[in-house]
Amino acid sequence: MGSLIADPPPGAPVPPILPPVNGLLFLDRDKFAAAFAADVPAKLAAFMADAQVPAGAEALGGAVTEPAWRSKPSWYLVATDDQMIPPAAQRAMGERAKATVTETPGSHAVFVSRPAVVAAVISQAAQA
Repeated sequence: MGSLIADPPPGAPVPPILPPVNGLLFLDRDKFAAAFAADVPAKLAAFMADAQVPAGAEALGGAVTEPAWRSKPSWYLVATDDQMIPPAAQRAMGERAKATVTETPGSHAVFVSRPAVVAAVISQAAQA
């Protein structure tokens, strides 16, 4: 996770990750909606902020030694309004994985705001 947010390009959004608490990372509740769920209704985004499942701080330095995309077909959905991972970085990840890439307007919470688009990509992958 750390490599995804390290050295962002100029003007790229910076995820509002708070300092670790008891080894766990949370997004700043006050910045959650804008950063993570900008296209989700406000009440639902507030609920999501309150119900976040934290990541372990160790995840920042974790490394995948044998990513599945090196040996398996991959699909990638670029959320073009994402304020957590810049769309250009998403496209680069999809290209690196030689993935079948689909793009849609949406925030990092595209699975909530555009479930039909996400389901279509999953269905496409399952059928392949």
